[in-house]
Amino acid sequence: MTPVFSHGDLRLYLLNLLDEGPRHGYDIMQALSDRTGGTYTPSAGTIYPRLAKLEEEGLVTKSVDGRKTVYAITEAGHAEVQARAGELEGIEAGLADSVRLIADEVRGSVREAMRSLRADLAAARTQERETATAHGASDDPRIRSREQLHRADAAINEFRVRLRTDLRTHVASGGELAATLIDELTADLDRIARDVTRTLRG
Repeated sequence: MTPVFSHGDLRLYLLNLLDEGPRHGYDIMQALSDRTGGTYTPSAGTIYPRLAKLEEEGLVTKSVDGRKTVYAITEAGHAEVQARAGELEGIEAGLADSVRLIADEVRGSVREAMRSLRADLAAARTQERETATAHGASDDPRIRSREQLHRADAAINEFRVRLRTDLRTHVASGGELAATLIDELTADLDRIARDVTRTLRG
C-alpha cells in the first residue's frame, strides 16, 4: 500500500493540526483519518510516541482534562509551523496524491475481489445444478430458492462494495458529502428493505 506520509512529514503535520487548536490524542487520530478520506487511520502506537517527542522538544505541551490528555502547541511549535509553511503546502499536495493512489489501489482490489466473488458464486450455482440434476431434483423449490439467495447475496455485496468505494474515493479527492444525499440513501435502502420484507411475508 502506498505510504501516506513521507519520512518526517507526519511530525510537521501533527504540529500543524495542533496549531489549529488543542486536541486530545483520539481527536488527532480522527482528524488524520478525516483528512485522508478514511484511507489512513494511524494507531495510538504511531501518534503518542511522536507527541511525546514533540513535548520533549518543547514544541507541544500536554494537560489533563478529566479523563483526557489534551495536547497544545507552544510558541516554539507555532514558530516552526510558520517557518515551514512552504513545506506544509508540499505535504498537503503530496497527501492528496497519496490518497488518490491509495483510492486507485482500493478500487483495483475491490474489482479483483468482486471478480473472484462472482466466479465463486457461479461455480457454486453450477455445482448445485449438477447435484440437483444428478439426484433428479432440479425442480425442487428449495434448490431454486438457494440459487436465488446466491444471486441476492452477490447483488447486495456488489452494491455495498461499489457504493462504499465511490463514497470514500469522493471524500478522499476532496469532494463534499452532503448530509441530504446520505439521508436520501438511508431512506431508499430502508424503503427497499421494507418492500422486500412485505413481499416475503405475502
